[in-house]
Amino acid sequence: MNGFLLDTNVVSEVRKGDRCNPAVAKWAANVPTDRNYLSVLVVGELIRSATLKRRTDPKTADALQKWIARLTHLYTARILPVTLEIAEEWGRFSALRPLPPKIAVWRQRRMCPGSHFGPAT
Repeated sequence: MNGFLLDTNVVSEVRKGDRCNPAVAKWAANVPTDRNYLSVLVVGELIRSATLKRRTDPKTADALQKWIARLTHLYTARILPVTLEIAEEWGRFSALRPLPPKIAVWRQRRMCPGSHFGPAT
């Protein structure tokens, strides 16, 4: 399995369309969509953002929820779990070099056998 494990900031940037950072837009245009993957952590972060947005802007929150639904449908077979192996490696690794959990889990996913992902940014 070769491809790119997209981080939340990349997915969110691409969503901007015409306002997307030109370098990110160029990268996204040159990578086949079927080579992109999401982590369950990214989906969780997106849902968290939509939920928080609902407090101040329900209309935007509704639009975000619809976008997340389309995104998760598009990536259904390419949403990667955090496995027990990844969690165990994160625990060992983070004891030696503390990192925020999301960054550490992302790095561990890249290091696990059978996962050959390059950074998306």
